Amino acid sequence: MGYPNKQGLYDPQFEHDACGIGVVAHIKGKKSHSIVQQALTVLLNLDHRGARGSDANTGDGAGILMQIPHDFFREACSQLGFQLPEPGKYGIGMLFLSPDQKEREQCQQALERIIKEEGQHLLGWRAVPTDNSTLGTCAKEVQPYIAQVFVESANPCIDPLTFERKLYVIRKRAEKEIRRDGMAGGEFFYAASFSSRTIVYKGMLAPEQVDRFYLELQDPSLETAIALVHSRFSTNTFPSWERAHPYHYIIHNGEINTLRGNVNWMHARQALCRSELFGDDMAKILPVIDNDGSDSAMFDNCFELLVLAGRELPHAAMMMIPEPWANHESMPEKIRAFYEYHSCLMEPWDGPAAIAFTDGKVIGASLDRNGLRPARYYVTDDDLIVLASEVGVLDIAPEKIVCKERLHPGRMLVVDTEQGRIITDEEIKNQYASAQPYGQWLQEHLIDLKDLPEAPSFYEERHVDNRQTPSCLDILTRQQVFNYTYEVLTKVLEPMAKNGVDPVGSMGYDGPLAVLSEKSCLLYDYFKQLFAQVTNPPIDAIREELITSTITTIGSEKNLIDPEPESCRHISLQTPILSNAELAKLRHINRSGFHALTLPILYPAGSGGRGLEEALESLFQAADRAIDEGTNLLILSDRAINEQMSPIPALLAVSGLHHHLIRQGTRTRVGLLVESGEPREVHHFSVLIGYGASAINPYLAFETIEDMVRQGLLTGVTSEQAVKNYIKAATKGVVKVLSKMGISTIQSYRGAQIFEALGIHSTVIDKYFTWTASRIGGIRLNEIAQEVEMRHQSAFVSVKGCERSLDSGSDLQWRHDGEEHLFNPETIQMLQQSCRNGDYQLFKKYSQYLDEETTRRSKLRGFFQFKKGSSISIDEVESVESICRRFKTGAMSYGSISKEAHEAMAIAMNRIGGKSNTGEGGEEADRFTADANGDSRRSAIKQVASGRFGVTIHYLANADEIQIKMAQGAKPGEGGQLPGGKVYPWVANCRNSTPGVGLISPPPHHDIYSIEDLAELIHDLKNANPKARINVKLVSEVGVGTIAAGVAKGRADVVLISGYDGGTGASPRTSIKHAGLPWELGLAETHQTLVLNDLRNRIVVETDGKLMTGRDLAIAALLGAEEYAFGTAALVVLGCVMMRVCQLDTCPVGVATQNPELRKNFQG
Repeated sequence: MGYPNKQGLYDPQFEHDACGIGVVAHIKGKKSHSIVQQALTVLLNLDHRGARGSDANTGDGAGILMQIPHDFFREACSQLGFQLPEPGKYGIGMLFLSPDQKEREQCQQALERIIKEEGQHLLGWRAVPTDNSTLGTCAKEVQPYIAQVFVESANPCIDPLTFERKLYVIRKRAEKEIRRDGMAGGEFFYAASFSSRTIVYKGMLAPEQVDRFYLELQDPSLETAIALVHSRFSTNTFPSWERAHPYHYIIHNGEINTLRGNVNWMHARQALCRSELFGDDMAKILPVIDNDGSDSAMFDNCFELLVLAGRELPHAAMMMIPEPWANHESMPEKIRAFYEYHSCLMEPWDGPAAIAFTDGKVIGASLDRNGLRPARYYVTDDDLIVLASEVGVLDIAPEKIVCKERLHPGRMLVVDTEQGRIITDEEIKNQYASAQPYGQWLQEHLIDLKDLPEAPSFYEERHVDNRQTPSCLDILTRQQVFNYTYEVLTKVLEPMAKNGVDPVGSMGYDGPLAVLSEKSCLLYDYFKQLFAQVTNPPIDAIREELITSTITTIGSEKNLIDPEPESCRHISLQTPILSNAELAKLRHINRSGFHALTLPILYPAGSGGRGLEEALESLFQAADRAIDEGTNLLILSDRAINEQMSPIPALLAVSGLHHHLIRQGTRTRVGLLVESGEPREVHHFSVLIGYGASAINPYLAFETIEDMVRQGLLTGVTSEQAVKNYIKAATKGVVKVLSKMGISTIQSYRGAQIFEALGIHSTVIDKYFTWTASRIGGIRLNEIAQEVEMRHQSAFVSVKGCERSLDSGSDLQWRHDGEEHLFNPETIQMLQQSCRNGDYQLFKKYSQYLDEETTRRSKLRGFFQFKKGSSISIDEVESVESICRRFKTGAMSYGSISKEAHEAMAIAMNRIGGKSNTGEGGEEADRFTADANGDSRRSAIKQVASGRFGVTIHYLANADEIQIKMAQGAKPGEGGQLPGGKVYPWVANCRNSTPGVGLISPPPHHDIYSIEDLAELIHDLKNANPKARINVKLVSEVGVGTIAAGVAKGRADVVLISGYDGGTGASPRTSIKHAGLPWELGLAETHQTLVLNDLRNRIVVETDGKLMTGRDLAIAALLGAEEYAFGTAALVVLGCVMMRVCQLDTCPVGVATQNPELRKNFQG
């Protein structure tokens, strides 16, 4: 009944949606049918914020939540032969059931049994009158039978909330016993609502169909004082009645970016949940989170538990969507204390969100800390309040409006219909902040790491702990064990330690994937960062520093639903990157409520996958014993490596233990700290935190930095300052990574698993990296152990007559006998010479070399083999001229490359009938006119990026195609950057900026925070230039197909799927290699998803990212691409020799420089 099963590269867990929300209510609680009518009018006027797919009469979902209209149901039920008690003494379940009568009756009987077993009285059933004549084919094909069940409280004197809890227990049992336990027809069973207060009418409907389908919504006797409505814009259009909103308590416009971590932590916390209010019923409602639901549904699951367990609605909302309190200097202390205390109970459910909620008496609405979803409201002189995603949803005479406002980031609006008033954000937060002495509790129990006493000296500590001392293994040996290279020292550690920044690189990545490399790769390299694009925006961590937070806490969590003063007995860390002294403090902590234990993460060298697996099992058992004995700080350490013992990859140990403890129900009782010589890059820290590490001590990185200072490899800084700079760079880098996914806090990022594994077998994923996407299979524990062994042998097996030294490293740049790179001196020379001399035979030799190289080891497409078939005449093939019209150059901005290079590409593409792309730097107006010799320097594709550099109406009008850059392959989730040294006056003039000032585009378009915002920009650009096609540029990642479906529904003409390995003029090295996926995966997923949606004929699909030969294009075509863009290869033809110094403005061949002298070297 819901989404299709996982098939091909489509996976329903990556569905996204964005929406329009609306609330209409009478502040004094006066019920009327006009509230229903007005709410449905609001819903109708939010139609453009919803969407439809290939079936025009099938909406993505719409619905209404309201108070139970008692008078209407009293009359309706009396006609069915049973009487309703007074309001609040009965509940109504609004149920979706199987269309098959026999299956439906079985489900009804099972529910009746559950109601009886829970000691409540069944009053009767009612078939809901519906009319599906206006519904589309897709909606009808999966339409459930809709019925209402009426349940009477067995105790007429029962407290209303107690009865509500009992209805919740009945519903949760029914979901498990009917839907999930395999009962025939159970897949249709779904309770849209099951409450004594509220009822939900929803479905796979368009806004105008809601009251036409649910006929009783037109009945004048159906009255309410509260109505919440929702119109859904799903990036996919697969039939799903249950995923329409509203849910049981909420309507939601936005996305929960931290969802996987939130769900993991909620699953872990369940084991500690005890409640006097639920008593023995607590076990019946577990698991709290329904993994089949959308992110909004899972948010509703958690919100519902918090409310029914005793918290009031605003309190629960403040816990789940807190204000950015950590850096808010003007926030009152008691409110800050409220948030800080609750941060010890639960991490934020982070992401762009406008949420409204109600229990039938109180209505609330709140925005996320960034305010990335709109919500505005009016109050009238007759006590009506109207809140919606935009103004103008209801016609109200201006003279009747007494208040116009909008929700502000992190702020809340509350209406209490029993009190008959609006409660301000200030009042509501003061109320809850004053309910308990949170500040006192924090003073008594929350400890800042810096306030802990110093530990014994570092060497004494090693001696006391009876562990390995530095003298046993020299630093070079340890560096070799952990795969350090000279390249790591100079290209990674040096800029971090010297300048305090994540190092910047250029020209993309042309080496092999880790799984295809013949060199030993660290396990981190098998994980690719996910990022936000279109359906939710990345965060601008530079300009919005206030809303980010690096603070996290470690210690044992307590009962989430029955907190106590000791619930905040944690240690507060300002950064998850620990110095050696800070780790020593934690190791020697001597305070009530804390006990630390160091567990080795080592296994016998040479024992292979079996030895590695046995060591992991021993680690898990040791952790279990330690937790049972009261340990709540586990330090996983590989310091004791020696010739006999190899280190378990830190990521494998941390994630494996994290998931083991989740399964054991003990994860929240302990903090996991990592003491490892392996991590040193921003990506390493990000993955460790993402898979559960609370804090990391990269001891070998510190020792290496200190050694570099001693040897003079790192100058102008002391050892102490260099280490501080390094920690600062690492922390800022992690914030940058999580901000790319639209996440604001490290606390929310911890355990969120926002990665795809590329090249790891499902047997490893399922046990050690549970719930991580891994679509191509790959290495098992045997291969992981083999890579560890390769490094171990290089460190401990000496060769006579050879002086030991670090490998030079060839990951970032080609080296002889190093890692293979597509662009190496041989391929560059062959490509340049063949194109400059028109030597087709040499080009074929170049192609053959690359195709063999790709086939041999480098790219996914190398594993494709063409099926043998009968050939056809060349005359039947599409003409060269026609094929050339499908070709484009990649988006390379004027500023990142020289004027000569930029214009040369435009002239060349115009000559062959292809298209060149301006990139995001604008274009000089004199290029819009053809030259005297007939050549045109005008780029056919004009790019509109987040910085809007050079974008004017004149610029847009001179385009054949306008490309909206939502992401870039080399740095998805980040804005383009042009160092100040390259912003010469002529570049600044073209970009409408200031010479010499560096330009960094914001990560998001600040007018695109959702799929409907993108649809609006597409509409505006089509009006700016009706003749131009609109192209939306995305980057390959798991789930990109669903986003592409939303782009198609937003009426774009072209969607571009870029590979992660595309070129760039300047980008953090972390992003160049570790963010995004090969285009092969994204392209295939996009094509398959569009076909499944019946949207493939609506849109042209394009791809780019290291397309270098005809074979690459043929495979791209077979995977679904119709158009193709070339970036790096085009620059190489123009003279680029891959020096990878674009960001420094020192390109020796005049391609990627603005320096007038160097530009003279341009040969074209």
